[in-house]
Amino acid sequence: MKLSSFTDPKYIDLGARVGDKTAVIAAMVKLLGRSRQVGDADAFLRDVLGREELVTTGVGYGVAFPHAKSEAVSSVVFAFARTAGGIDFGALDGKPVRLIFLIGAPKASEPSRVYLNLMARLSFLMKDAGNRERLLSADSVGEVLSLLDSVK
Repeated sequence: MKLSSFTDPKYIDLGARVGDKTAVIAAMVKLLGRSRQVGDADAFLRDVLGREELVTTGVGYGVAFPHAKSEAVSSVVFAFARTAGGIDFGALDGKPVRLIFLIGAPKASEPSRVYLNLMARLSFLMKDAGNRERLLSADSVGEVLSLLDSVK
């Protein structure tokens, strides 16, 4: 599974300039709203924010994985954003978030193993401090995609 097959260079923002968690999620949903996988960006945004209200997706180490299964999504897709300054995501370690992966999946029709496998691989990638540093210092979307595809 190549992680890059679930995204597109157009869905990667290396200079996100937003003030808070809701704004960055909305900006990322807007990116994915241009994809063929997201049919209704407003509905997807409601689903992601609703999921975020249950428990934070800020997992620590400056990383967050906002996500939702949604009727508005036709197949698994994700966007990536990097912020210059950290955003308060209410992360488990209390630290600001700079690396954000927004993940969407169909509510019912997509086998959950694809969605869960994608989340597991991204989590595995982000556990490594070197990988996080490479994403923080990447100069191009191509570098980001190469790093994503280095996970086996």
